[in-house]
Amino acid sequence: MFLRRRHTQKDDSEQRDAKVIELRTAIGPLSGRCSLFCTDACLMRYLEARNWNVDKARKMLEETLKWRSTYKPEEIRWHEVAHEGETGKVSRASFHDRQGRTVLILRPEMQNTTSAENNIRYLVHLLENAIINLSEGQEQMSWLIDFTGFSLNTSVPIRTARDIIYILQSHYPERLAIAFLYNPPRFFEAFYKAVRYFLDPKTAQKVKFVYPKNKDSVEMMQLYFDIENLPNEFGGNATLKYDHEEFSRLMAQDDVKTAKFCGIDEKPYQIGNGHSVAPEPAPIAQQAS
Repeated sequence: MFLRRRHTQKDDSEQRDAKVIELRTAIGPLSGRCSLFCTDACLMRYLEARNWNVDKARKMLEETLKWRSTYKPEEIRWHEVAHEGETGKVSRASFHDRQGRTVLILRPEMQNTTSAENNIRYLVHLLENAIINLSEGQEQMSWLIDFTGFSLNTSVPIRTARDIIYILQSHYPERLAIAFLYNPPRFFEAFYKAVRYFLDPKTAQKVKFVYPKNKDSVEMMQLYFDIENLPNEFGGNATLKYDHEEFSRLMAQDDVKTAKFCGIDEKPYQIGNGHSVAPEPAPIAQQAS
């Protein structure tokens, strides 16, 4: 039985590799940033998102390449969107989950602007940043969403939520490993029902509601996170402190890393504290607070 299972796993792996080759042939020759983007791991994510149907994966990937050629997410720079992050409404955590995945922390109560376009642009920049900070061999990230203080006044319009979901599902397929919605108020259920309509079933399965008084949901979240790293806002023992100036420094350093990877000629620019960021990559320490 063990040998049969091992052969089955080997056969599955060979079939997946064959599908990747078939998809690469289908999309044809690539150059520049398209070539950098379309790694084997990338192609595998698009195939996974389309249940390994090569033709559907090809169409999906081609739409993403068109979107990236016009939206140019890799060219968004922190100083262009930094005002959106002043309250820490979306930030990259200083810790990883138990699988070593990058973690994004979202705090809807901290919503500080009303422009749908700017909110989406900011989130796209954070997604791109989370991706370049993934550990080697890791393709997915985790989301922690804190609903403390959430109200209808701070919620994004359903139309904006729909547009965000479209971008996530269409152009970042299989990037989300899990999303924990921590302690959402009862009235959020109606909002989520409206939003869930736009989620594909695979994405919807990754969205988990966690309530502090529900032991099972809390234990489920702790399967993904070390309680010592988890901020106390999410029932952990760590302290969540958002320092916009420090976060800006780290994000500006990552902008340089992105530019170097994409072959973009960057000039130094000023960040909030008056310091300039020169085009030299700098490592970012990932540690628990």
